[in-house]
Amino acid sequence: MKNIEIALIGYVSWTLLLLTIIVLRRSFLILFAKKAANSFSPSGDDVTSFDQRLVRAHANCYENLPIFATLALFCIFKQYYQITDTFALYFLGARILQSIIHLSSTSVIAVYLRFTFFLIQIVIMIEWLVCIFSV
Repeated sequence: MKNIEIALIGYVSWTLLLLTIIVLRRSFLILFAKKAANSFSPSGDDVTSFDQRLVRAHANCYENLPIFATLALFCIFKQYYQITDTFALYFLGARILQSIIHLSSTSVIAVYLRFTFFLIQIVIMIEWLVCIFSV
């Protein structure tokens, strides 16, 4: 499997893992804390601060997935592996680290680090796009 394929499946897997954690945490609250299933705020702000960060980390993933997936699938379809494979795993690592930091803290340094890993992803995708137009 090529690096871009690993990164694409890894990104989807990471997004699904975050969603699964949300589902498990909310299911626990429904079953054991007697919270109504239809009472959850989409932002997660009606439960713990961790839940709110979890919802946002998940949202960050699916907000950027269409851009990443379009570039990845285009390059896979066209077999432009030379464009994506060098940085594909760095992209995935930056996505996962961004989420982990988001889940861990809201301190100023954590926000700066989270932004840095987000910026790495943006720069990689721009570089891929420039390379695609150069082919």
